[in-house]
Amino acid sequence: MVFSSVTFLFFFLPVVLAAYHLAPRRMRNGVLVAASLVFYVWGAGAIVFALLGSVAANYVAGLAIERAVDRGDRTAARRALAFGIVINLLLLGWFKYANFGVATWNGALGAFGFSGVPWAGIVLPIGISFYTFHALSYLMDIHRGTARHLVSPIDYTLYITFFPQLIAGPIVRFHEIRDQLVERRETVDAFAAGIYRFSLGLGKKVLIADTVAPVANAAFGVPTGELSTLAAAIGVVAYAVQLYFDFSGYSDMALGLALMFGIRLPENFARPYAARSVTEFWRRWHMSLSRWFRDYLYVPLGGNRGTSLATYRNLVIVFLVTGLWHGANWTFILWGGYHGVLLLLERVAGVGRRGAGGAEPGDRAIPWRAVTVILVVLGWVLFRAPTVENAVGYYAALLRPGLELPLDLRLALDPVATICLVFGVGSVLLPRSWVTGLRLEDPSRTADRALRLVAVGVVLPAAIVLVIAGSFSPFLYFQF
Repeated sequence: MVFSSVTFLFFFLPVVLAAYHLAPRRMRNGVLVAASLVFYVWGAGAIVFALLGSVAANYVAGLAIERAVDRGDRTAARRALAFGIVINLLLLGWFKYANFGVATWNGALGAFGFSGVPWAGIVLPIGISFYTFHALSYLMDIHRGTARHLVSPIDYTLYITFFPQLIAGPIVRFHEIRDQLVERRETVDAFAAGIYRFSLGLGKKVLIADTVAPVANAAFGVPTGELSTLAAAIGVVAYAVQLYFDFSGYSDMALGLALMFGIRLPENFARPYAARSVTEFWRRWHMSLSRWFRDYLYVPLGGNRGTSLATYRNLVIVFLVTGLWHGANWTFILWGGYHGVLLLLERVAGVGRRGAGGAEPGDRAIPWRAVTVILVVLGWVLFRAPTVENAVGYYAALLRPGLELPLDLRLALDPVATICLVFGVGSVLLPRSWVTGLRLEDPSRTADRALRLVAVGVVLPAAIVLVIAGSFSPFLYFQF
C-alpha cells in the first residue's frame, strides 16, 4: 500500500485517523501499532514475521543492555549490544544481500568455466533497510545512555513499525523520538500543518515525479548505443527531477501523516540541488540517513579525530556502505564510492559546506552550485542503470555528439511532461518553503499561509484526480 493510492487515501487513512483520535489516550499507541501492521501486511504478507522477529529480538536486547548499564556492568552491556548488532546485520545481510552475493560468486565461477551454486532467490522484506537501522539506533542509544529503554513493548513496536516512516523513512534516531512515543499532545494546529505537508508531498509525487518518470524511463530504456548526447542528457536530468520529487514528496507525506498523530519527525531534505559542494549536498539530501551514518558509523570509526589519512579512509568506508545500503548491486557500490571520492577530494582541496570560497554571496555561488549539481546528476547514472556495463554505455552516450531523440523519448516529452521537467529543473531557484515544505516553526508568515492554501486548495485536489485516474506509480528510491 503506497500513500498515493486510492486504498490508502480513501479507506485506510480515514479509518485510522478516526480510530486513533476517538480512542482513549492510553490506547492510541496500540491503535497505531495495529494500523501499522495492517499497512505492512497489505504489501508484504507473511514476510511480516521477519519484521515481528526483529522487533522481539531487539526489544529483549535493549532491555538486557539497559539492565547491564544500570548495574555498571560494561562488559555485559557490550556483549548484549554486540549480540543485537550481529542479529540485525545477519537479518539484513541474509534477506538483502544473499541473492547478490550468490550471483556474484556464480558469475566468478562461470568466468572460470565452473558451474554455479544452485540457488532459489530470497524474497526481500519491504522496508528492511529502514527498520533495521531504527533497531540499531535503539540499541546504540541505550548503550550510550542518550535514551532509556522503552518499558512498554507497544511503545517500542510503534517506534519500529510506525507506518508513515516504516517503508521509506525518514530514518528516526531513537533519542529523537523516544519521549514522543511515551507522551505527546495532539493539537489542531499540528493536524492542520500535517494536512498541508501531506498535500504538498502528494503533489510532488503525483504531479511532478510521476509525470516526469516516463521521460526518464524512455531514455534509460533505449539501448545506450542509440542515444545521442541530447537524449542521454534529457534522460538523466529527468531522472534527477523524478528522484528528488518522488523521495522528497514521500518524506513530506510521512512528516505530514506523523503530525496528524501528534508526532514530529525530523526533516529529510533542504533543497539539495542548491548545494554549493557535494559535502553540502549530503547535508541537504536524505539528511536523516546522513545523520545516522555520521552518529553510528563515521564517529565510531574515528571520524575526523585521527590523521588525515584515517579521516579519508572513514569517509570512503561510510560512502561505500551508503551505496550498498541503497541496493544490492555493483552500481550502488560504485555510486557510493563515487560520492566518497568526491567528498575526499573536497576535503583535500578545502571545499566545505559553502564551496571552496567559503560563504559565496549572490552570483559568486552560482558556479559552485552548477559544478555540484552536474557532479551529483552524473552520479545518478550509476544509481539508475541496471548494470555497470549499462552505466558505462550511458556515460559514453553523454559524450557522443548528436541531437537526435529516439521515438519513445519524443513521445514521452509531451507538453505536460516538458512543463513539469522545466519546473523541476528550475525548482532550485524557488524559495525554500516552496520546495521543502512549510516552515512549521514560523507558520504565521504570509507566504506560508498562501502556500498552505495553494497546497490544500489546488495541489491536493489535482493530485487526487490523478490518483483516481490511476496515473500514480510506486515509490522508487530504494531497492527494498
